[in-house]
Amino acid sequence: MSNNMNQMMKQVKKMQEQMLKAQEELGTKIIEGTAGGGVVTVIVNGHKNVQSISIKPEAVDPDDIEMLQDLVLTAVNDALNKADELANKDMGKFTGGMKIPGLF
Repeated sequence: MSNNMNQMMKQVKKMQEQMLKAQEELGTKIIEGTAGGGVVTVIVNGHKNVQSISIKPEAVDPDDIEMLQDLVLTAVNDALNKADELANKDMGKFTGGMKIPGLF
């Protein structure tokens, strides 16, 4: 029994190391979210940190600031949703699709 337990612990440790590596790699991945047919673009990494926001001049109407705010919000949410999908895909191979709080 002790041998089986040691083997299982080695497998768990290896899986933990692989999960940590996959989590680190997510931080290097770039995800793009857009709105308004690309007039607003938001770039986030796999850890859902916003890297940049690009707004084309045609999106800027001083008489309609609310539209621009909505476009930025939509683009940010698009990027964050894609980042979640990427994290679920990359980390799902370890969790079997289970959501583990605090993991990603």
